[in-house]
Amino acid sequence: MDPRFLGIAELTEVPSVAVVVDVMRAFTVAAWAFGQGAEKIVLAESLDEALALKERHPDWVALKDGPPAPGFDTVNSPGLLRSLDLAGRTVVQKTTAGTVGALAVREASLVLCASFVVAEATVRLLRARGSDSVTFVVTGEDGRADEDLACAHYIARRVTDPGTDATEFLRRAAESRAATELAEGVRKGVHADDVALCLELDRFPFAMAATQEDSLMVLRPHAAPA
Repeated sequence: MDPRFLGIAELTEVPSVAVVVDVMRAFTVAAWAFGQGAEKIVLAESLDEALALKERHPDWVALKDGPPAPGFDTVNSPGLLRSLDLAGRTVVQKTTAGTVGALAVREASLVLCASFVVAEATVRLLRARGSDSVTFVVTGEDGRADEDLACAHYIARRVTDPGTDATEFLRRAAESRAATELAEGVRKGVHADDVALCLELDRFPFAMAATQEDSLMVLRPHAAPA
């Protein structure tokens, strides 16, 4: 496999296979939503679109980055989301980086959204796909977020070397700027357990694949090949 690691702004062509990485916290939150029973996640283009979808579908659960806001049910925090019963529900998610990255590669033949909590399932799906070229979209900090780079590097390495150990990659993520800002309360809408939950390797047994359904980009859990 020939991996490329690009920030959102560096995407100049549509990749065949894209793995969009947002560890802290969009795609850790998405995995937790599925873990809590959500059926699907609609990735919104903007806060206005998220609110419009919520208005048309009052039973949907809308979440965003930052502090709570009118019209939104919750925020982009795994620590807060884990207390919600989302069985059979549709979630609308709008974040600063993760959802933006997924929408940027919506034309790719395969779009996977990833973080450490679904790393091994993502690896297995990539192995089964057998793609020669995979573009890892590093969403945070204009492609320089070390927690996202660490996760992308780990997944890419493990596809070709199943013996790759996660310890050093998790250490990099734990020492990242995002982890520090979450731990110190610089970012809003945070639970005290968020960093630890974002660093919980392979918590969930599924990968997450995004596809276009009508005019919406929809994320669903995808069973990992054995």
